[in-house]
Amino acid sequence: MSPRRWRWYWMATLGVLGTLALAGATLCLTSGCSSIGYLAQSAQGHFSLLASARPVEEVLGETDTPPELRERLALSQRMRDYAVRELKLPDNGSYRKYADLGRNAVVWNVVAAPELGLKLKTWCFPVVGCVGYRGYFDRAAADALATDLRSQGYEVMVYGVPAYSTLGWFDDPLLNTFIRYPEGELARMLFHELAHQVAYASGDTEFNESFATAVERLGGSRWLNERAGAAAREEYERFDKRRQAFRELTMRYRHRFEAMYASDRPDEEKRLAKAALMQEMRGEYEALKAGPFGGYAGFDAWFARANNASLGVLAAYNALVPAFEALFEAEGRDFERFYAAVKRLAALPKDERRATLQRYLH
Repeated sequence: MSPRRWRWYWMATLGVLGTLALAGATLCLTSGCSSIGYLAQSAQGHFSLLASARPVEEVLGETDTPPELRERLALSQRMRDYAVRELKLPDNGSYRKYADLGRNAVVWNVVAAPELGLKLKTWCFPVVGCVGYRGYFDRAAADALATDLRSQGYEVMVYGVPAYSTLGWFDDPLLNTFIRYPEGELARMLFHELAHQVAYASGDTEFNESFATAVERLGGSRWLNERAGAAAREEYERFDKRRQAFRELTMRYRHRFEAMYASDRPDEEKRLAKAALMQEMRGEYEALKAGPFGGYAGFDAWFARANNASLGVLAAYNALVPAFEALFEAEGRDFERFYAAVKRLAALPKDERRATLQRYLH
């Protein structure tokens, strides 16, 4: 898949059955009764996950816990304590339990974009607002939606998600889908997901993801410098160099695709230009893989399946990160002050929020 994990944010309020019924009744009037089945699978899947989670201390106390898993769970708890103490992230039950789901993804996301554009199709829900993805605990259900969307002319991507956040409504557990990540990546994953419990702007995925990505970078860097050993830092540096190269390459082409689609060229010319850009992007990746990557093929699948949907989703995690990093500096590199400023931004109307945040770049 991609070098970065993708996440799906479940509508936590549906955990209360009465709320689920109320939401379902509302959706019958507003968006069709078929949505009730989708919401129900979200609730059922999430509660099944919670039911399988056990306290980390219990897993650590069992003699048959594999040594590698024992070490990773103990490491995760040190990271969890660090997140509270040093990064001022929420002190609650999240990531104090562990669940082995017996699969390599917790949910599967579906994203879709038009043939000649990068704007993702959105779905709207109670509480979280409108988002550019739809997540399923069952891969077959995700594939079925993807097939339907393709029949409507969309370009689609289905990808497995190793973690998601319930925005603080529930205590999110550690999962087998990410517990064995390299140390630097595991730290960043936990810090990112906890950041979603700090501030959330309804219907503004780019704001939410960029904020959490800024926190994971700031916190991950601190953890590696202050707590990790030399081997972990070296491992992360190799990984991160490849990720940065991937990000630079794909975002550069994303801008080129966006400009081409926005032009007044006839659609047939756009189709030809699109094919040429795809070929050029893949060729540049092959040169990168043969050169600086030293044959590393971890991004092959992404480039093989690259389309408007996969390009469209890239911006959500990175576009506003520099602005959040500038805001962190403006708040004296104080996490509590930084979070307070982000919460104030999240409460603003979207246009005002974006304009205020962008001013920090200047």
